[in-house]
Amino acid sequence: MKTKATMLLSLLLMILAGQSTNAQQQRYTVSGYVKDKQNGESLVGISIGKPGTTTGTVTNQYGFYSLTLPAGDHELQFTYMGYGTYKTTVSLKKNITIDVSMESTSSQLNVVTVNGLKQEKTVNTLNTSINKLDIAQMKKMPTFMGEVDVLRAIQTLPGVNTVGEGASGFNVRGGNSDENLILLDEAPVYNSTHMLGFFSVFNPDAVKSLNLIKGGFPAEYGGRTSSVLDIRMKDGNNQKFDVNGGIGNIFSRLSVEGPLVKDKSSFIVAARRSYIDLLMKPFVKGDMKDTKLNFYDITAKANYKFDKNNSLFVSGYFGRDVFGFGKQVNMNWGNSTATVRWNHVFTNRLFMNFTTYYSKYDYSLSFNNESKKEKTNEDSQAYDWTSNIINYGVKPSFTYYINSSNSLHFGVQGIYYTFKPGTGISKDGSTEHVKQINDQHALESAVYLDHEYKPSKKFGIQYGGRLSAYQFIGKGTAYYYADTTPGIRKRLIGTKDYNGNDLIKGYYYFEPRISARYAFSDEHAVKLAYSRTTQFMHQLSNTASPTPLDIWTPSTNNIKPMVADQYTAGYFYNAPNDAYEFSAEVFYKKTDNQVDYIDNANLQLNPQIEADLLPSEGRAYGLELYLKKDIGKTTGWVSYTLSRTERKTPGISMNEWFLNRYDRTHNLNLVLTHTFTKRTSLSANWVFASGTPGTFADNRLEFQDWDIPYNSTEKRNNYRLPAYHRLDLSMTLKGKQLKRWKGEWVFSLYNVYGRRNAYTIYFKQNEDDPTQREATRLSIIGSIIPGITYNFKF
Repeated sequence: MKTKATMLLSLLLMILAGQSTNAQQQRYTVSGYVKDKQNGESLVGISIGKPGTTTGTVTNQYGFYSLTLPAGDHELQFTYMGYGTYKTTVSLKKNITIDVSMESTSSQLNVVTVNGLKQEKTVNTLNTSINKLDIAQMKKMPTFMGEVDVLRAIQTLPGVNTVGEGASGFNVRGGNSDENLILLDEAPVYNSTHMLGFFSVFNPDAVKSLNLIKGGFPAEYGGRTSSVLDIRMKDGNNQKFDVNGGIGNIFSRLSVEGPLVKDKSSFIVAARRSYIDLLMKPFVKGDMKDTKLNFYDITAKANYKFDKNNSLFVSGYFGRDVFGFGKQVNMNWGNSTATVRWNHVFTNRLFMNFTTYYSKYDYSLSFNNESKKEKTNEDSQAYDWTSNIINYGVKPSFTYYINSSNSLHFGVQGIYYTFKPGTGISKDGSTEHVKQINDQHALESAVYLDHEYKPSKKFGIQYGGRLSAYQFIGKGTAYYYADTTPGIRKRLIGTKDYNGNDLIKGYYYFEPRISARYAFSDEHAVKLAYSRTTQFMHQLSNTASPTPLDIWTPSTNNIKPMVADQYTAGYFYNAPNDAYEFSAEVFYKKTDNQVDYIDNANLQLNPQIEADLLPSEGRAYGLELYLKKDIGKTTGWVSYTLSRTERKTPGISMNEWFLNRYDRTHNLNLVLTHTFTKRTSLSANWVFASGTPGTFADNRLEFQDWDIPYNSTEKRNNYRLPAYHRLDLSMTLKGKQLKRWKGEWVFSLYNVYGRRNAYTIYFKQNEDDPTQREATRLSIIGSIIPGITYNFKF
């Protein structure tokens, strides 16, 4: 590890030394922030260029830019699709600061072509396997029940799939749903869905943009092995007050934003609440009268600009799902996050973002057979189970702009985890039994460095690495097991108690990252990338798809961290005048130490759960195609993924490679929006995907006229479910725009032709003839679902 780190540092110093010739001519730096003129929101990815040259830069994820030029007069142009070009002439006799406000255009057809640095399209960036969407693009997509949804938007992108309706989370390039790092204003979110997977926890009225990174990860990101979903919240309008909202047949939402101090401070508060349970209340009686089925969330953010060098941002999220049948069965789960972020400009070339955050995910399950007539019945029984995960994090990150060709990104990160695997309380009459799994604690830390180097218009490289450290610490009990036959529960041979903060087990990794780009012309480029990532926490699930009640566990002395190596190569094309863009990428990913399970593993309130876990090796490879059109009356994209995702686990499936549960050979998405008039548009989304694998019996035993199915080959996922396909449509009708009031109706049809896609298939005996078995298809959604929402803004 030291050798790799030394080589990386030596290469960096050699390149930086080569820049010393630039110092022969006096150079100065122009820097500042770029914002939207109408609402004061920071703009990310704005291109700042000097016409007629390749000299230029782009704003970072906080809207800051820095450009170093020779002394003298220079014309600069600020460009971005959907915004009018801003031109200015600067006279560089010293370092200067220029904050720019850009005004959005009324139509994206008015695109300005600049003969300098091209707009920050995918073909121009060093990053591979990254997709960017803003809220305007997501609002054009067909909606589910009339509502815009972040997670449904990313599931139309190449390399992303899901097990099916009702599945919590999403899968990226062969990874499990827990292998995605989901960030909301830089705080991790552990469960990203409401209503068992049908809606995301992200309120579209509070979301500004999202980046999905699937490979070629910058060194600042760590802790997950499959993807990063980086969601940025709006800062709030610092020019005027705005109220946005929507009334639908599932839930309603409302957001308020405005200035606290004009041009210096703003806020936004957004809330949602579903009301299916309220609508069904008049029709539910008896023991089901108290049935609960709802979710709610609140998102808030405020900021204050102290001066040109210091800005403070505070944001938070709180959301919860409640699901219960009367008093008999009740579940609830929810996320809470809080983020405090400080932006500081040390010099025109050195920018810092200092983030601290808190994140909590908790969930509970309860059963109760007690009715009103049984309040004194000694035979009444009840059970309550609760669990949560809490973490605190700190992330100071820095960007140093050496010159227009060089920039450094570096920082440190630290996260403290507390896992509460579960407390179970069972009541049998007047007797109460408590079973509690001890808390677990861990500390994750890292230091990282990235160097972005663009020596010419054609070639660019970004390379660096992370040094990651992980400590599994006390207070707690460590279990030690003997090696046994693979696939069989391990035998406990000893335990050891540790005091608070004592080191139980430590892991240390160097994670190299590199991405390179070569452009044949302004329109054509190829990219290569390699990245190593590690993951120190795992989600345990013995169901076909993760649920909100699955258990999170840290890496321990028995559970090793996951380590993934991913290789990516791609071709990127951007048509002249930005008419459309195309990309084709191939990837190969190998993962070690994925978690698998022995047959009939016991995951609930099991203090020795590690005895039922197995280390697994994974591999995924595939081809991703993406064609996107942003200009014209008809816009949208087509994505296609051809891939294979497999695992190999000692003692399972005859020690051979077997398909992952979420493997889909083919995955095709077609997303189109056609604008008929300024007030009317129609959107369509059609998806086709190969069926997911499943494990089915291939033989049976007969015992007293009953069939007992069994798998004679012991192979997992030996069959595949029928193919999945679905068509969604939505129409948007904008009302007459009054002076302040703007309204629109959104009518949607989900699953237009009523396809009964199989979530799973199970077998049961025929009630009339017990000697016969019949296959039953379980479909979460098997009919057309209409939706209607009225959106308003004033």
